Amino acid sequence: MKEKVIEVLNSIRGALQADGGDVELVDVIEDQGIVKVRLTGACGGCPMSQMTLQMGIERVMRQQVPEIKRVVAVRDEEEQ
Repeated sequence: MKEKVIEVLNSIRGALQADGGDVELVDVIEDQGIVKVRLTGACGGCPMSQMTLQMGIERVMRQQVPEIKRVVAVRDEEEQ
């Protein structure tokens, strides 16, 4: 499953980078269907980052990898 998640992130990375941001994979909790990501660059501090996460990254991820239930963002100071 992790390989599929990486493929999806790579496919949407260009759109994020076009706006000065990026996304990196932190963890995949397969038994819970949770993907943890870190939004970086402009995405990290953007007030619209939650919408980008939910309506963009999570929507595409769930379409491409049906086993995924949620995509959550973590911050640098949070436990990984």
